[in-house]
Amino acid sequence: MSDGPGEDFATYDERRDDADGTFEENRSQVFERLPETAADREVEGRPSREAVVDFWADRFGVPPETFDGYTFWEKGAGKLWAYAGDAPDAIDVEALGMVFLRVRQDHWKPTTDAVQRFARDASENVVLLDDEQAKRFVAGEDQDLKWDGDWGYLVVSHDLAGAVEPLGVGLYLYGELRSQVPKGRKRDID
Repeated sequence: MSDGPGEDFATYDERRDDADGTFEENRSQVFERLPETAADREVEGRPSREAVVDFWADRFGVPPETFDGYTFWEKGAGKLWAYAGDAPDAIDVEALGMVFLRVRQDHWKPTTDAVQRFARDASENVVLLDDEQAKRFVAGEDQDLKWDGDWGYLVVSHDLAGAVEPLGVGLYLYGELRSQVPKGRKRDID
């Protein structure tokens, strides 16, 4: 299983000159479907569907079947999209589904939308905030927090109307939870 970067991850802008003289590269303006496995890869360094599902299962305990019915696409260097359905490969459109995961960095980072959509059943690396902590988190504030789990990106959740709901992504380092709520989605809640 893969937990992000590793053998299933490489530089996205690498070009390879195959025996037939064609270049296999990431085309930044075109949605291209992720290969099922690393062995099926045609573009050097593109993560596989298997690696993406394994990442969510290993890092957050999200059941792999959560992603049944979704296809994964790359557009740009390391920006992965999830689409509930199927589409022709190498499609040239502005958007397809939702931005899901950023993989062109040392540690893979899920998006706020992806965590809110797919991490309801997460069982690993989930931090549950009380009311005051949740208000500070959605306002974009960093806060000191005791946490016995892994450092890195976490699913940040809060109890809403009797159910635990994911609020977004937090980065936990050195005893501090850093809000990763996008600037345009931050809210001051009184």
